[in-house]
This record gives sequence, C-alpha cells and structure tokens, in this order.
Amino acid sequence: MALADDLSQQVFLQAWKTLPQLRDPARFGPWLKRLAVNVWLQHQRRNDPLREAGEMHDEAVTTDDSARITMDLDAALAMLAHDARLCVVLAYHEGMTHDEIAALTDMPVGTVKSHIRRGTLRLREQLAAYIGAGAETQDA
Repeated sequence: MALADDLSQQVFLQAWKTLPQLRDPARFGPWLKRLAVNVWLQHQRRNDPLREAGEMHDEAVTTDDSARITMDLDAALAMLAHDARLCVVLAYHEGMTHDEIAALTDMPVGTVKSHIRRGTLRLREQLAAYIGAGAETQDA
C-alpha cells in the first residue's frame, strides 16, 4: 500500500509540473494514465519488490478464503515478467484494448498480445487449484 501511495504521489507531482505541456485538455485522462505507467516502469527498472512477493509464508495465509485467493493471485502476478504483468493488468484490470496497451507501453500490438496470452496461461497454471475447486463446487 505504501508503494502505491509513493508512486501515485510521484505521478501527481510529475503531472503538476508538466501540466502546461498538455496541448489538448480532452486528452487529460490518457495523458495522466501514460504518466502513471511511465512512473511505474521507471520504478520497475530500478527495483522490483513484487518478485519477492511470490514467497508466501504460512503466517501470511488467513482462514478467509477471499483474502487467501487475493494473496495467491497477487503472488502469481508477481511471478510474471514485468512486461507480461503490465499487459495482463492493463488488459484485465483496466479493461484496455490491445491497441491502447500498445500505444501506452510503446510495444508492438503483437508483443502485447503475446504477453497477455503467455501471462494468462502462466496464471492459469499457477492458480490451477482454484480452477479445479471451482469446477467441483459447480458440479455439486
């Protein structure tokens, strides 16, 4: 949570400083999102604390299933390469299209599609226990 606060503060400070450079006020939303992605990518290049999030400790697991599933999803996302994680999060959490992600990240559309496909497959493998548990629950 503190990391998100720090990064969002950096985004808003950068937005405040560079706001006069915004030529089209109607493009404020995409412009701000681009700033946020750039700040996050800069942070990723310097240090990636999410790589260590994959090491879950027993004391971190709670009895609340939804909290455990969320922690496991976070850990599974943390195990993805940062480009794949970025593309998957932008596609599924932010609801962005492949073209929008490509424009935002300066990656070719084909690369974005590959990152999303491979990242999704990797998440499916890592979270297979939940997929099986969901199928058993639906059959009952």
